[in-house]
Amino acid sequence: MGEVVREFVGLPSPLVGRAGAGGHPCQGVYHRPAGAPPRTAFIATHYNVDFSEHYLAEHLAARGYGFLGWNTSFRGNEAYFLLDHALAEIGAGVRWLREKAGAERVVLLGNSGGGSLMAAYQSQAVEPNVAPVAGMRPVPAIEDLPAGDLFVALAAHSGRPEVLTAWMDPSVTDETDVLSADPSLDPFNPENGPPYSAGFQARYRAAQRARNERITDRVLGRLDALKGTRARDALFNVHRTWADLRMIDPGIEPSDREPNRCYLGEPVKANYGVFGIGALCTLRSWLSMWSLRTSQCTAAPHLARITVPSLVVHATADEGVYDSDARAIHAALAASDKTLDFVRDTHYLPESRPEAADLIDAWVRAR
Repeated sequence: MGEVVREFVGLPSPLVGRAGAGGHPCQGVYHRPAGAPPRTAFIATHYNVDFSEHYLAEHLAARGYGFLGWNTSFRGNEAYFLLDHALAEIGAGVRWLREKAGAERVVLLGNSGGGSLMAAYQSQAVEPNVAPVAGMRPVPAIEDLPAGDLFVALAAHSGRPEVLTAWMDPSVTDETDVLSADPSLDPFNPENGPPYSAGFQARYRAAQRARNERITDRVLGRLDALKGTRARDALFNVHRTWADLRMIDPGIEPSDREPNRCYLGEPVKANYGVFGIGALCTLRSWLSMWSLRTSQCTAAPHLARITVPSLVVHATADEGVYDSDARAIHAALAASDKTLDFVRDTHYLPESRPEAADLIDAWVRAR
């Protein structure tokens, strides 16, 4: 592996100022090979996870590329996420690559949850469509975003509202009580499975969607009740979001994944723990990110506006992204030049990072 130079990048946001302690709202680390500036550079961003030292950054830099692991002001701050604000801050990173780092081609890397986020970025850049969430002003900075030249979806989820709903425990009967459960829908009730019957799976999936819709109804009602008061928003919790039946029952969408596993280990323990996607929300961040009815963080509509060459890479032992997700992303892309490829590994590719970097490198060089 050749010498890799790492450069910290801190940039202002079009929306918020520097923190009182001095930190820039938009921050990341630019990895590049020593010597002449690379002509092609990647940018990777997530809704919440810190991507500044992304696991592929050094591997792709060693193969001759720039790699900006980029964070918006929502890194570690998911509860307050607003899509249009995040897109404006991703735009700051893309502009830096073109105007300061000297990149002639920019590859948008949508990894994990960042798949739908980077799809939304390219979609907005080529055909503005993202609207502010209820009660918020439009963000002018998203009307002129620099588009990417290539798009890569790597171990990517199909969208924030879809993944949350697929993972939700629909047996919750009281959103304020972490222990409330309808036994007839409890995925950890041995009378229900595993294995889970086709009938139970259908009832379960319908109940998951119904739970998401009930939360949206409650959120809209609370926002309406706050009108004219001293408060404009409020926080709330969403309990038990590690209960996708596929995590528990390997017979549903068989793959190379380990049975009865999620990203936090055994699903029943994770499901009743305090760490989970969407665990803490504001009313407006729910509408922006998690609601099936109102969120614009669903990948499919954005993928339908992506016409640049696109690559989808699926990890066949992924504990939370499934073959059907990867194939749906590939099918939804509007690009005429699109490729679906596979690596045998778990979600974060601990064993196959050089292989994945080689695969992406070969695909980019061919274009």
